[in-house]
Amino acid sequence: LYRGAEYVVDFLPKIRIEAAVADGDLERVIEAIEQGARTGKIGDGKIFVTALEHVLRIRTGETGTEAL
Repeated sequence: LYRGAEYVVDFLPKIRIEAAVADGDLERVIEAIEQGARTGKIGDGKIFVTALEHVLRIRTGETGTEAL
């Protein structure tokens, strides 16, 4: 309700996928997500790539790519 007028806004359903991958696997993972998510319609999404400074697997104490 806004200033006495009712209206409905239909948002597109969204999901969020987060993946931490080794540099050598990056392009393959991007291609897989792109192929699986592309419909050619509005809302297909975006892929953001950012660096991880440090990774630690708490259970084993492994760090770096071994922790992935």
